[in-house]
Amino acid sequence: MKKALKKYLKFFIGVAVLLAVVFVFVQTRGGASLENGQLKNWMNAPETRKISAVRILTASDTDLGLLVKCVDKMAGLPDSGEMYVRDATELCFMGIKLQEITATKDAK
Repeated sequence: MKKALKKYLKFFIGVAVLLAVVFVFVQTRGGASLENGQLKNWMNAPETRKISAVRILTASDTDLGLLVKCVDKMAGLPDSGEMYVRDATELCFMGIKLQEITATKDAK
């Protein structure tokens, strides 16, 4: 009887340890940053987190609101959920820079 009890106790302890390891792994993995995430995560993020992600990705404080609106618009497009936030931000950033260059060129 004692041997069977020891055997089951070891089994349950092993399963508990295995479940604890899996739980810790899932919890640490779930905290992915928005900068490296996909656009499906962008829509649920708070506005302050979006602004800080754009600031990190562009390394600039100019046109943050416009960039956030642009990425919001891209995230709202159908089938855009798998696109990465960094790619969408880069597209928006380049578009704004091109617009500034053409506006400067037209002013001359």
